[in-house]
Amino acid sequence: MALNFIPTVWAARLLTALEKTLVYGQANVANRDYEGEIREAGSAVKIASIGNVSIGDYEKNTDIDPPETLTDSEQTLAIDQAKYFNFYVDSIDRAQQNANVLEEAMRRSAWSLRDAADSFLAGVMEAAVPVGNTPGTLATPEVPTPETAYEYLVDLGVLLDEANAPIESRFVVVPAWFHGMLLKDDRFVAAGTLRSDRSLGNGQVGEAAGFTILKSNNVPNTAGAQYKLIAGHSVATSYVEQILDLQAYKPESRFGDAVKGLHVYGAKAVRPTALAMLIANKE
Repeated sequence: MALNFIPTVWAARLLTALEKTLVYGQANVANRDYEGEIREAGSAVKIASIGNVSIGDYEKNTDIDPPETLTDSEQTLAIDQAKYFNFYVDSIDRAQQNANVLEEAMRRSAWSLRDAADSFLAGVMEAAVPVGNTPGTLATPEVPTPETAYEYLVDLGVLLDEANAPIESRFVVVPAWFHGMLLKDDRFVAAGTLRSDRSLGNGQVGEAAGFTILKSNNVPNTAGAQYKLIAGHSVATSYVEQILDLQAYKPESRFGDAVKGLHVYGAKAVRPTALAMLIANKE
């Protein structure tokens, strides 16, 4: 039984599966403005930005100032992450199974790649959060309770307001224990309406305090303590990824088929002021 494999089709399927499972890498958490510019692992994407535009007072019958020359700056988004998978399916196993073995193997590959990419992105965001935008410290983490968990979300929102972060489409990524506390607070359940009662996909579990709430087991922590609950807006972080190579082949000394693939990606906090972070311990 031949392996039905078209690399371009399966690469697209793998990327789609990745996008459906990413939390920190989904579009409303990290923007994909520079997707498609990856050529190879180790390359970089140049991100240009311009400075602020001055505003002047206008007086009737008076000349306005000459046009100002805008300043610009450039940031580099390095494509410095490269992860691969390489799996083998024996011909006998494939013949004895009714399920689509390749489909399932690719789905599991996407899950594994997702964990690596999400953990990397969480680390990029954590490192970029400005000093002062972090309720709690590593030395003295906050300790939320069912009565105060919602209030910490409000505090994160205030920090983002003060940093002039966009108000619409804000997110916060929380661990399971923090989400459990929110579910015990009527303010969260009421704010999320039906959305608080069911999962929405990609880790989304509801809305409250101006945030889309996402749940993830990849929230940065240290041995089950000092959890870093990152909040913000997608303008803060740019993320790019690509399945750079995907090949099916037959191992020389086996009867069966193997598939190997290379996933390359990178991320950059291009506007870190649109991030805030709660450092917290379990109750």
